[in-house]
Amino acid sequence: QVQLVESGGGLVQAGGSLRLSCAASGRVFSINSMGWYRQAPGKQRELVAVITSGTNTNYAGSVKGRFTISRADAKNTVYLQMNSLKPEDTAVYYCNAQLVVHDLHEYDYWGPGTQVTVSS
Repeated sequence: QVQLVESGGGLVQAGGSLRLSCAASGRVFSINSMGWYRQAPGKQRELVAVITSGTNTNYAGSVKGRFTISRADAKNTVYLQMNSLKPEDTAVYYCNAQLVVHDLHEYDYWGPGTQVTVSS
C-alpha cells in the first residue's frame, strides 16, 4: 500500500524558516509530480508549489521567492523549504503526488497534513 508521510511542520516566528518533507512509501514505480497544498481555517485548499518529473516547478504568487520545492527521486521524497515565513502562511500543509505504482497505473495520493503556525 502506498502512503505519503509528511514531517517538518511546527511553530515558528515570523521571518523564520521551516522545511517540510514528504516521503512516498510502498511499491512506487515512478513519480510523475509531487507538490504541496495548504488550507487555512475557513479557506479553501490552495496550491503552494508543485514539481514535475522534469523538475519543472510552479509556485503560488504569494510564496514565490520565499519557498523552494525540490525532490529526491531516489528517496521518493519531496521537500518544501519555507523562508521568510509570514503569519498568513499559517495553515495545514498537505503533500500531493501523482505516482505510478506496481500495477503501472498512475494514482493521486494525499498525505494527512502537517500544521504550520507562524506567530507575529
